[in-house]
Amino acid sequence: MSSVEEALLLKPPPSTVVCHRAAAEAVAAACHHDGCPGCAMDRRKESLGGRIPIRELSFVSATTLAASLPITCLFPFMYFMVRDFNVAKNEEDIGSYAGFLAASYMIGRATTSIFWGIAADRLGRKPVIAFSMLSVVLLQTLFGLSTKYWMAVAARLLLGSLNGILGPIKAYAIEVCQTEHQALGLSVVNTAWGVGLVIGPGLGGYLAQPAEKYQRAFSKESIFGRFPYLLPCLVVSLFAAIVLLSCIWLPETIHKHKITEKDIKIVKALPSQQAHWDLPRKKSLLQNWPWMSTMASYCLFGLHETAYSEILSLWAVSDRKYGGLSFSSGDIGEVLAVAGASLLVYQLIIYHWVNKFLGPLISSRIASALSILVLATFPFMTYLSGSKLSFALYAATMTRSVLGITISTAMCLIQNNAVRQDQRGTANGISTTAMSFFKAVAPLGAGVLFSWAQKRQNATFFPGDQVVFLMLILVQLAGLTSTFEPFLVMPAAEECR
Repeated sequence: MSSVEEALLLKPPPSTVVCHRAAAEAVAAACHHDGCPGCAMDRRKESLGGRIPIRELSFVSATTLAASLPITCLFPFMYFMVRDFNVAKNEEDIGSYAGFLAASYMIGRATTSIFWGIAADRLGRKPVIAFSMLSVVLLQTLFGLSTKYWMAVAARLLLGSLNGILGPIKAYAIEVCQTEHQALGLSVVNTAWGVGLVIGPGLGGYLAQPAEKYQRAFSKESIFGRFPYLLPCLVVSLFAAIVLLSCIWLPETIHKHKITEKDIKIVKALPSQQAHWDLPRKKSLLQNWPWMSTMASYCLFGLHETAYSEILSLWAVSDRKYGGLSFSSGDIGEVLAVAGASLLVYQLIIYHWVNKFLGPLISSRIASALSILVLATFPFMTYLSGSKLSFALYAATMTRSVLGITISTAMCLIQNNAVRQDQRGTANGISTTAMSFFKAVAPLGAGVLFSWAQKRQNATFFPGDQVVFLMLILVQLAGLTSTFEPFLVMPAAEECR
């Protein structure tokens, strides 16, 4: 591996770009077009003088959080919700039905993500983001009002199909930042997404079945008594409605003009490393092997992350006789909420330095290897109780959350810098579709695996919960392997010339 290739993929653009900013701005100003929102955004970035675009990243954070909350909000009460639907013949089969309910969102997202990515490239980021927030407001409320299993599945399927925000918001986070802040932009997306995936279960755990938990505030005859899972869904919908209103002030970033040969020459005139990161890539995404290979790794890690989230919740609330911890929905919600808080601290304070000194590729490899060690500790927690169990579980979930967000942020950063701006929405849409397929398979497989494992709790070879976490370790190992050659294709050294 050459030193040039190492510089391109292992580390983000070096700080020397900042020293050349004045010269770069003078050259790049020649390619600005009047009336183009993308060019207006470029001028705004230049006017910041290297400062972080706090307003835009705050919107990115709030929007991403609102879009991610519905995904895992149901995990703490999913077991009880499926039980109340009376579709499972016995208790051991609840996991299978719960897995399909969780997977329905990802199935819907997999079918439409490419469409939303193309729409974001052609119509702009703003209309796609606004429509996605509207879908969350309506369909998350409908899910909370479900009284039949098919109603819940249909609401989740539609929500996944119409909430096409993940690809466009990643592109938006890249486009509102100057080169030296792009890692921070994607870090904000992944932080908010990760926090949402953890706060979501917290909301579900604390607010589900309020008539049983908070009898003084909610009566069984009230709407929240008749619909025990509406309250957490309604809170998510209200937050999404606030974000939807804020879209009025959202600036567009997409360029409304074609990239000309003159523009390409201007970018080539920029300082070498910045020119590499800004230069338009190959026209066909299918010929962009660095992007394709990184997307494969991204999908494997996404498969693992979703399976882990579902298994952790199901395992924690299941009875100890089946290898679980006998937690209530509130208990596991509290654990996941604390893990979400650790993500926020890590991404805002620590991750910047991790990315600066290790780069996205090396940091993802180290985090993946450490995740395998953490996962191996979970089955042994069933032998603990009291404060020892609490300490072990909190420490493991916090560490695992930090490692997972390190991997996903690194993969997103490499992916988005492997394509040109007018392809970024489509590229993220394709990767979201592929990732959604894997994330749809994950809860299905995890639910079936969990139900099967509960029936073999007395087996001699990897009984019950041990075989579940063994499978998670194997998937994580596959993801780690995919970050090495020949599975991961390095950018050609001549691209930086």
